[in-house]
Order: sequence, then C-alpha cells, then structure tokens
Amino acid sequence: MRKLGLPDAVRACLFDMDGVLTKTAAVHDAAWKQTFDDFLRRREGPDFRPFDAAADYDEYVDGRPRADGVRVFLASRGIELPEGSDDDPPELDTVHGLGNRKNALLLEKIRTEGVEAYPGSVRYVEAVRAAGLPTAVVSSSANAQDILTSAGIQALFDIRIDGIVAAERRLPGKPHPDTYLAAAHDLGVEPGAAAVFEDALAGMDAGRSGAFGYVVGVDRAGQADALREHGADTVVDDLAELLENRR
Repeated sequence: MRKLGLPDAVRACLFDMDGVLTKTAAVHDAAWKQTFDDFLRRREGPDFRPFDAAADYDEYVDGRPRADGVRVFLASRGIELPEGSDDDPPELDTVHGLGNRKNALLLEKIRTEGVEAYPGSVRYVEAVRAAGLPTAVVSSSANAQDILTSAGIQALFDIRIDGIVAAERRLPGKPHPDTYLAAAHDLGVEPGAAAVFEDALAGMDAGRSGAFGYVVGVDRAGQADALREHGADTVVDDLAELLENRR
C-alpha cells in the first residue's frame, strides 16, 4: 500500500475520531476545562489550581472513556468521588455526574458551533476506500454518530466502535486495545493486518499493546516525541502527508 504510506501487509484502516478525523478535540478540551474548573472552584475556593487545557487534557483525559477521564484526572489531584450511576444529573458531584456535565457542555458546543472534518483526513480516507481497504471509526465518544453526521463523513466508514458499542459489549476503553481489536474483528482482519490512526497517547498505547500492523500518530498538539514514545511507527501533522510521502 505504498500509495497510502502504509506497509503492503495492511488490509484495513482503523481511525480514531476526535483530533484525527474531526476538529473536535479542542471542543472536548474546552468542555472538560469548564467542568473541572467549576468543580475545583467549588471544592477548593478561588485559589484552586485550574485544569491545564494542554498538559492535563493530554495526560489524563484525551482518548479515554468519559468516566475514566474523570477518575484519572481527579486521582492526579488526590480527589476521589463516589461513582454514582450513568443517569446521574449533571449537577451531582459523582464520577458519572461530572462526566454527564461535561457531555452536556460538549453537546451544546456541537449544536452551536457545528463540527468540521480535517480536509486532509477526508482526502486520505477517500484514498483508502478507493484502494479497496475497509475502514472503521474507533472512538471513546458516545456521541460519535452525531459528530460524524454533523461533519458529513459518516458514509466513509464501514463500521463504528464507539462509547455506546463499547458499553454494550463491555469492552474496556483506551489505553486498552479492546475497541480496536473489536473493529479489526468486525472487519474480518487480524490485528497485524490493520493500521491504527491516533492522536492521543492513550490511543497509541492501545495500538502498541494490541500488536497492530502499523500505528500512525497524528500530531495536532506538538507532541510528536511523546507519540513515538508511546508506540507510533510514524508521526504526521496531517494524514494527507501519507499520500504525499509515499513509502
């Protein structure tokens, strides 16, 4: 698959959504920051240490299922909350309540601002499909279908493994490889014959531990070295580079 910048053995492509296909990573970041800053301000007062929209997002939240992101970030601040349940109201200070608060903010931002796909990513996925390779979206988001539809790219993918599917199948989220392994299985290929495309460090870990044939890191946040350290075989700023710099 030299025209796609991939090894010849690759027979399917598995794409993360936020930050790889769609320009929603910044929207997620803003929703998380508002959620955590409001919580920390109420808990610790005006001298609270704010959520860092770069370091904290990349290290603790990006790429993880929503509840895991809440747990991991709060643990980094030495905070433990009751788990609560999936239907906790957004104003409740539980793991799921905070997660639902973030989701409500995210959906409002999507409704008011819309969602764009990266043009280079669209070009690349279209080239992948033109080459006859099946495609999958693998996202921790429970809103993946709405986001793909808003961006107008839902028809470019054969299957979707998202937060809803993961919950139904009881698949642990990234950094575990299970959602990517499920996508490869559903497309009928072995992991070693699939390429993973990720921008999150947790997604890199999933690609590495799942023994996938090729892992492409997409550097949208100036973390190319970290993506390589977490298992990327190659790192690009935009997927269109793979078409321009063919193997």
